[in-house]
Amino acid sequence: MAAQSKLAIMIDKSVDTQEGKLQKNLLILACAFMNFAVMLWLAIYWVMGQNYSSNVPLAYQAISITSLVYFLKTKNFEVFRFVQLGLFLFAPFIMQWTIGSSVTASGVMLWALLAPMAAVVVSGWRESIPWFVAYIVLTFVSGVFDYFLGVGGTGGLEMKTIGVFFALNFAAMSSILYLLLRYFVLETEKIKNQLDQQHTLLAEEQKKSERLLLNVLPTSIAERLKDNQGLIADGHADVTVMFADITNFTQMTEQMAPKEMVELLNTIFTWFDSMSEKYGLEKIKTIGDAYMVVGGLTRNRVDYVKNIVDMALEMRDFVALHPELAKHNLGLHVGIATGPVVAGVIGTKRFIYDLWGDTVNIASRLSDDGHRGDILTDRTTYNRLRQQYTFEPPTVITVKGKGEMSIYRLTGKVKDAAHHYVAS
Repeated sequence: MAAQSKLAIMIDKSVDTQEGKLQKNLLILACAFMNFAVMLWLAIYWVMGQNYSSNVPLAYQAISITSLVYFLKTKNFEVFRFVQLGLFLFAPFIMQWTIGSSVTASGVMLWALLAPMAAVVVSGWRESIPWFVAYIVLTFVSGVFDYFLGVGGTGGLEMKTIGVFFALNFAAMSSILYLLLRYFVLETEKIKNQLDQQHTLLAEEQKKSERLLLNVLPTSIAERLKDNQGLIADGHADVTVMFADITNFTQMTEQMAPKEMVELLNTIFTWFDSMSEKYGLEKIKTIGDAYMVVGGLTRNRVDYVKNIVDMALEMRDFVALHPELAKHNLGLHVGIATGPVVAGVIGTKRFIYDLWGDTVNIASRLSDDGHRGDILTDRTTYNRLRQQYTFEPPTVITVKGKGEMSIYRLTGKVKDAAHHYVAS
């Protein structure tokens, strides 16, 4: 889960970095386009023999390049963005007003449309609203000037020249907007593809984390932890707990290499795990060579007492008959008890789901008192299963904190026993 969280944070940071880089690149590209267009505009005017003051274009270029140098040195994108958008917006209107009307200036004010358009992609749609409103207001003001102050002439320019510059302004502005938009879409697609790949990795990490969590905790508990629930502690009025201990394992470990010993124990417990899944039981933990499992934590299956005993019989036969385990003279003794428990998750690091209560203590004690091949149960378990399984007569043991109590050694199933559940 920690790896999953780290990957999610990395993805968020990566997206922020890529979007910020794209915004900066777009604005620098727009700045370059506009400076090139200004020089080209002046050159075409001079080639056509038109006398036009270069003060406004040169001032535009000086301010634009100065802001770019400032940005490259300080990395202050906010100042650079504000200056460039301001130039995009005001310079075309100032140039038009110095020439005359929108007709004599060949619609040069159209270049100001780049300001709100650029603001959308480099600042966001909310921040672009004031720039668009300013563009509309300046366009309206320019139209009012043309209406009230225009004299009806063309400022000495031939109509064919005005027409050429109308076409040039529209073509140049359209080209710049198209190229910037195309660049934005292509780069956005790249970011989206990278983001899709990163989300795929995140989904894989999430699946790994969930599998790991489900290997440690029961499904219902894992779901509650994923919902960020705090302390988890539940009381269960009736469950069946089993402890199974492997006999002769400690002596065997003294004669085996560590790797061989762990591999052998893994073989046993892996098979035990498959049995717990088969019978719908919850494995709680392993303690050395002991295996703890419980039935009844959920009420999906009401025959959990019988399932625990059936699993115990299969486990005993598996250990006794498996060739590799028989070669090492391994056996199994089991303790089973039924009653109330408290269940919960303890710890914050390497946490475990565990059970507490007399039922757990009794099952553990019965396992300790058993010998090779024994399956010992308490009275409650015996009462519920005595019609379906055979037991030896009870014996009495002394349990710390409980005093004397009767225990029953289970020997097998009753032939042709009716499959019904006997309540204690």
